[in-house]
Amino acid sequence: MLFRARPEKLELTLLKYLKSRMESSYDQALNYNNLAKGYEGELKSDIWLKGLTEEWLILHDLLFEYHGSNFQIDTLIIAYEKIYLLDVKYFEGDYSIKDDKWYNPAGALQKNPLHQLERCETLLQKLLLKLGHHYKIESYLIFNNPEFHLNTTSINPAIIFPTQLNRFLKKLNQRPVKLNKKYYQLAQQLVDHHQEESPYTRLPEYSYEKLQKGIICSKNCNTFFTDERMICKKCGCKEEVDAAVLRSVKEFTLLFPDKKITVDSIHDWCGGLKSKKAVRRILSKYFVLVGKARASHYVCRTQ
Repeated sequence: MLFRARPEKLELTLLKYLKSRMESSYDQALNYNNLAKGYEGELKSDIWLKGLTEEWLILHDLLFEYHGSNFQIDTLIIAYEKIYLLDVKYFEGDYSIKDDKWYNPAGALQKNPLHQLERCETLLQKLLLKLGHHYKIESYLIFNNPEFHLNTTSINPAIIFPTQLNRFLKKLNQRPVKLNKKYYQLAQQLVDHHQEESPYTRLPEYSYEKLQKGIICSKNCNTFFTDERMICKKCGCKEEVDAAVLRSVKEFTLLFPDKKITVDSIHDWCGGLKSKKAVRRILSKYFVLVGKARASHYVCRTQ
């Protein structure tokens, strides 16, 4: 049973918006690509885990703090008298291990994911004890990219390779036991201890004035519409006007949560592609106007 779904990765969404509207440095582009690839691997893992029976409690994407140390968990599975800790890696290419050191396909030294996994397990065990639970933890590195290979002379049972995924899932399903109330209480405790972390502190510096204005094609081709009919000159995609403007409003509010939604601000953010009259019509249709005169602005109907 899925107890906590994986939330949309807001940091990745924000970086995607910025990537289209400003010049990115090499490091920023590399960070975005790594985040995107990692998130892709996590989503593939979530689909794979749907093969588990219902006699499990699955929690995705948890961030905990224990005595000043933060640790993140990709996936936690609560089973009868045991907890499985899964760290998903969507690595691609030929990696190698020499003297307990990991090297990427380019031959560069990188952090040992097994050490990271051990740290996470240790802190999780301490947190569970603090919450009054004494369960055995089994930790695994899950490599789910079929293009991944690890050159090593030793076998580590904590590493699950792409070709082993189906067998690993079958192994888990061989020991299902119906969980009682105390396991659901544990799952809720863990969700309650999850720490929300703002992604804005990790974003590159940006300002409204320096971002390119306009409406971006919805098909990820990073092209700005130049036709008010919302037809992309690069990929030929055509989008309904209302949908295109609403997407831009979402970008605006996520990138600048302190700015108010007004006809002028959205008209400018859309690069003047649609008239103020058209912008006002769309905002009035999907949002609620509050305030009067210069203080008037629009808010979501759910607010």
